[in-house]
Amino acid sequence: MKTILKLFTMLFCVVSFAQTTIKGEIFDNTGLPLPGANVVIVGTSTGTVSDFDGNFTLTTDRTPPFSVRVSYAGFTAQTIEITTNNQTLTVTLAEGNELDEVVISASRTPERIFESPVTVERFGLKEIKNTASSDFYDGLENLKGVDINTNSLTFKSINTRGFATFANTRFMQLVDGMDNSAPALNFPLGNLLGMTETDVLSVELLPGASSALYGANAFNGILFMRSKNPFDHGGISAYMKKGITSQDAGGDNEYTDYGIRMAYKFSEKFAAKVNFGYLKGTDWNAISEKDKLNRGLTRADIDYDGVNVYGDEVSTNIREVAVALIDRGILPAGAEMLVPSVNVSRTGYNERDLTDYRAESIKADWGLYFRPWENDFEIQYVGKVGSGNTIYQGANRYNIKNFFLQQHKIEVKNKNFFVRGYVTEDNAGDSYDMVFTGININRDWKDDKTWFGQYTGAYFQGTLLGGLTDSQAHDFARQTADTGRYLPGTPEFQNSFNKVTKDPDLRTGSLFQDNSKIYHADGNYNFADMIDFAEIQVGGSYRRYKLNSFGTIYTDIDAPINYSEVGVYTQLQKSLELSENVKLKLTGSLRYDKSELFDGFFSPRVSGGFTINENHNIRASFQTGFRNPTTQDLYIGLDVGRAILVGAAPDNPERDLRDYSVADETLSSFGAAILGQQAITRNGRDAYSNSFFASSAQAFGNSGNPADLEIANSEMVKPEQVTSVELGYRGKINDFIIDASAYYNAYNDFLANETVVTPFYGNVSLTDNVPGTNIPLAVAALANGDYQAYQTYTNTDEKVNSYGAAIQVSTKVFDGFDLSANYTYAKLDFDVKENPDFRTNFNTPEHKVKMSFGKTQLFKNFGFNVAWRWSDNYFWESSFGDGDIPSINVLDAQINYIVPSLKSTFKLGATNLLQEDYFTAIGTGYVGSQYYISWTINNL
Repeated sequence: MKTILKLFTMLFCVVSFAQTTIKGEIFDNTGLPLPGANVVIVGTSTGTVSDFDGNFTLTTDRTPPFSVRVSYAGFTAQTIEITTNNQTLTVTLAEGNELDEVVISASRTPERIFESPVTVERFGLKEIKNTASSDFYDGLENLKGVDINTNSLTFKSINTRGFATFANTRFMQLVDGMDNSAPALNFPLGNLLGMTETDVLSVELLPGASSALYGANAFNGILFMRSKNPFDHGGISAYMKKGITSQDAGGDNEYTDYGIRMAYKFSEKFAAKVNFGYLKGTDWNAISEKDKLNRGLTRADIDYDGVNVYGDEVSTNIREVAVALIDRGILPAGAEMLVPSVNVSRTGYNERDLTDYRAESIKADWGLYFRPWENDFEIQYVGKVGSGNTIYQGANRYNIKNFFLQQHKIEVKNKNFFVRGYVTEDNAGDSYDMVFTGININRDWKDDKTWFGQYTGAYFQGTLLGGLTDSQAHDFARQTADTGRYLPGTPEFQNSFNKVTKDPDLRTGSLFQDNSKIYHADGNYNFADMIDFAEIQVGGSYRRYKLNSFGTIYTDIDAPINYSEVGVYTQLQKSLELSENVKLKLTGSLRYDKSELFDGFFSPRVSGGFTINENHNIRASFQTGFRNPTTQDLYIGLDVGRAILVGAAPDNPERDLRDYSVADETLSSFGAAILGQQAITRNGRDAYSNSFFASSAQAFGNSGNPADLEIANSEMVKPEQVTSVELGYRGKINDFIIDASAYYNAYNDFLANETVVTPFYGNVSLTDNVPGTNIPLAVAALANGDYQAYQTYTNTDEKVNSYGAAIQVSTKVFDGFDLSANYTYAKLDFDVKENPDFRTNFNTPEHKVKMSFGKTQLFKNFGFNVAWRWSDNYFWESSFGDGDIPSINVLDAQINYIVPSLKSTFKLGATNLLQEDYFTAIGTGYVGSQYYISWTINNL
């Protein structure tokens, strides 16, 4: 026993003696400390980071000699040999340039951005800390080729290379490998479920098709956000922002944004972190009263439909109402001759009467990290939740209220592989459709049949008995029909509002419900350590959708809708030294994806990059991509007022059931006689098999000539494909860093929408007639208002192409000031006039210019940055509304001061300093200015 105790004591002493401690401090080449620099023992995952003063301490059980690598983003790394215990280091890192930064997204493996085979943009720690925008996510808009469409204060949508609405299903956003799209919507909600600013390690953005590595949704671009690992970045850091938003329509309103990060490495085997963020403010008010249908009407017109006025979407022909009143004995025979054949809409409510514009974002995430063998093999569990309030604009405007999103991930990885699985779940909370809120408050007070009957009766009386002119008679009719209407601010209005927004039946309410889920798994293995002649990777993914909107968004009223997708890929990368000064890097990848609803697709990509004299890189790539129709393209079944959106999955249209009857005046008495019944139930199949283009039906309404009618019969949707060719250059010429690229995209089976109308009787070939006449039944149906408008999801046979280019030049001027400028050109090649019913939703300025100027150390501990951007005017089109977007001119600025003794940075900033409110889409609130002061603590 004594012998065992002696051996144990000796072993303990040896272990204790074997501890090696390294201390040091890290500076930049101007002598300022570098907080957050990484110090890692070469060949291991053991390391630490420098504190706010640049100091670090690293303890290891290794005995010298060994080497440590000291690195910091934007600086040239150093490897230093450790020869003795208690060695003290003083390390000075030289500032590098943008070309030295390392990215992972372009090839799923670390590589210098200089050698990336495709265009990639990076937003690192330096850029995050110095952005002139109100937060790091907004700062992405200063990258070349990037647009941010502002839906609300808390919901921004990134767009690269065109074809985007706020429902940007062509763009993917990954946070630590997780797609944070909302399952019900199938697109990311900006940074609502993203990261707190103090936890962001880096942001990378790939514009253009990336399907060959990342699958169907990475069609027009992909955003990667990586967080800080608690093994490498420990401690407590926090930020607080306080300021105001200022808008002409909404006035000046306070906003608050704060977050905290807590991370701790308990041992070389276990570390954990927790993040929390909260933002509260007032959203940008949307108050446009322009005619939504671009007819030039104003609120004084009888068939007005305002952009941000809701309830006036309900419109009918009052002569047809007069005929119905005659049939019921309310008006005398012949009265219809005194009632004009014109459409009249109900009186609507302003959007600001239907929402409080409360903007709120609450998000938290946590992670447990386990390294059982104290090397790079790591097991992670990460959980994320997000909740709050925002405005979303799709086919209508929606108040996303008390929504809840959550994600849970388990991942196993090392430097050569990863396997991860995660689930994303959403809950719509108390969210509601503001358009249907206005419509159904009106109906709660007085149903459409009664309102239009009173209007028509009053118009008849005013002209027959009162001797009123047409305009006076319409004014009298509206005043009569609106008598007793619920007015905003009254108890009656509020009670009705509460009732409607809690009712999920769009015939009487506006609440939409959802509890959809996405289950996803993917993995990747890199054979770099096993195969020498090239770097080979293989991987795959599986995704299953479970749509569960209870019939309020999708046709899932009876049961949730389930379907799945699977994909596999491989990539080979080879570097060749052609001469002493010329190197060639070749990359080839191939992916196969299969949805259970469609045939499989192959997506190849090949690229080559020439590096010449170390400072010049010329690249070229050819790739194809595809995207499967989204959950909404496939399974939506949503009445948005002017039309019903019906998805094109093979079994979906039959599930979209709607009732029409003489009693509620959605079926004419003539139609009832033709059909032999007073009420009918129809599904959405006719939208794809018996329909006219809506524009041709409108032309027929104006002319009365059936020859103007054009058969639509939209094709059922199938995957869209793109072929992309890209050329690029990155290099350093004297003191200038240049990054330029040009691309050409050719789309086949382009996915978009068509607006059609389906007659309740008769075929669109016009081969069956009204009995005893030569009038086609379908023509009679349109003439009597017996039809339904639909928006279908389909593909076009027309060629859709786009092309563009971008260039950025950056340098240092005036002894260390950072100056950069970029220009982006984007162009759609599609004959819109020949295809008036087909929407491409390109929605992108043709020209954009951006510039930034600043210095991190103007003088000791004081820095500043100024960013300016201008974009050309462009035409916006979406299912909500179309119209021209004027050019914008925006200036953002910030100054910051570091207080080392407090480990703090104070920042004073302002966005849109020129105070010219602007908008990026028809229907949204104008974006005003933000003024803020922030205090960030210990954000290394």
